[in-house]
Amino acid sequence: MSSVLDLARADLRSLEAYRHAAWEPSLERLHANELPWRPHADNSAAGLNRYPEPQPRALVERLARLYAVTPAELLIGRGSDEAIDLLVRAFCRAEHDSVMIFPPTFGMYAVAARIQGAGVVEVPLDRAAGFALDAAAALDRWRAGLKIVFVCSPNNPTGNLVEAATLERLCVALAGKALVVVDEAYTEFAATPSVIAWRKRFAHLVVLRTMSKAFGLAGARCGALIGDPALVDLLRRMIPPYSLTTASIESALHALEPAQLAGAAARVERIVQERPRLAALLQDVPRVRRVWPSAANFLLVECEGADRVLAAGVAAGLLVRDIGSYPGLQGALRVTVGTPEQNDRLATAARSA
Repeated sequence: MSSVLDLARADLRSLEAYRHAAWEPSLERLHANELPWRPHADNSAAGLNRYPEPQPRALVERLARLYAVTPAELLIGRGSDEAIDLLVRAFCRAEHDSVMIFPPTFGMYAVAARIQGAGVVEVPLDRAAGFALDAAAALDRWRAGLKIVFVCSPNNPTGNLVEAATLERLCVALAGKALVVVDEAYTEFAATPSVIAWRKRFAHLVVLRTMSKAFGLAGARCGALIGDPALVDLLRRMIPPYSLTTASIESALHALEPAQLAGAAARVERIVQERPRLAALLQDVPRVRRVWPSAANFLLVECEGADRVLAAGVAAGLLVRDIGSYPGLQGALRVTVGTPEQNDRLATAARSA
């Protein structure tokens, strides 16, 4: 047994997976209680009247090639959210174990922990240092039973990268003590390499990736968890057998074709080029106090009268995110980088707020 499973719930380590209907596409299916006819509006390749392939092999293999890992190291789920939920359920016993987060950050880490009945240890990011993660403070707060450390880089909603040296320090110090889960949902927009290559050094490192952002497939809900094969095997036994729909699988496979990958890369580059222009436009708005640097596809914007800037955007037909309820972000908005026309329209509207 892999040592990383020593951290998992003992009652789940020998879990027997649900036995789904056999996947034999060369045979006609009379074994899964499906309807033999397609719906009239069905234009899918596989047929929506049929259950999809659990952990579809073609998609697992293509994503594994994309991320330079083996198929045994990769689990597909509904975005990153399902992976977060599975990790918490697999490693945290209700009312005994806990996770660590670094607020302000993505809210699903804490939500998944609290649904499971796990504790949440918060180590706030250092605003004065550009929302830097304080590794020393994090390690000082670690206690037995703290099973997962969630790090978002680039971080949502602040947009900053966590320094590689900080991540490495966490990985070294927490070996055998906790999983280090690095959420790289926005990494395609950042000029920094993924930590996936560190997997050979750190069995307890888990990396989350998604097709929601850079690939433009937010509606398809397709994400990947990359980790130790034994950990992935455990999660495969836990995940519902038909987690991804046929439509999601086919959309993801199409997006991973060479021409589509090139198109996605070009669109990412357009966002990266537009990001500083939008930042400059918003910094000129009288009610904007500060636009924080970002390595993601959004900007953290602090305002005087954020409600008025928000309302001005709505009046111009544009919706931005009010994140003033996040700790330390009173009066802040999160603005996704849009098209040049949308960005110009938002800046014009904000000036009138």
